[in-house]
Amino acid sequence: MKKINILAIVGSLRKESYNRQLAMYAKKIIGDRAEFEILDYADVPILNEDIEYPAPEAVERVREKVKAADALWIFTPEHNHTYPAALKNIVDWLSRPIENNVIAGKLATYSGISLSQSGSSLAQDFLVPLLSYLNLTLMNQPRVAVPWGFQQLDSEGKLALNETTLGFLEKQVEAFLNFICMHQPRP
Repeated sequence: MKKINILAIVGSLRKESYNRQLAMYAKKIIGDRAEFEILDYADVPILNEDIEYPAPEAVERVREKVKAADALWIFTPEHNHTYPAALKNIVDWLSRPIENNVIAGKLATYSGISLSQSGSSLAQDFLVPLLSYLNLTLMNQPRVAVPWGFQQLDSEGKLALNETTLGFLEKQVEAFLNFICMHQPRP
């Protein structure tokens, strides 16, 4: 049986972003039960119709990664009470042109950590209508929105999830793996 392939899209391009670190926690919890890769899209340009046809090589590369994935897991920080521009840009590239919409129908969930009180829940709330409009099949519950992320950093500034947050993430991992299996075509 083919192993599930989960592609993580991290909304922050910073190499050591807290959301990238949160994604790595999810990967560790998943272990060998699924393939888990973080999409590298830092080289994807801002969407501009002047360069849309033919699509830049970086765009074609990420489209192929998304096509090959069974499911997407979006990890988003919160920028000014919404999701970051980098995340919106990659979603736009993946959904355009309409005949090449590689995210339509994809299974997806989302999580996030931020330094604010909302823990990225506002960003997630804005993300849901976008993903729904683009026809992704969303697992909306459970979701993880970690507030005050600075309270879960070790002495070197690395994410060190507390037991409660880790428990929430473990529940989301289990639910998402079940969600994917439930939606997989049967042989």
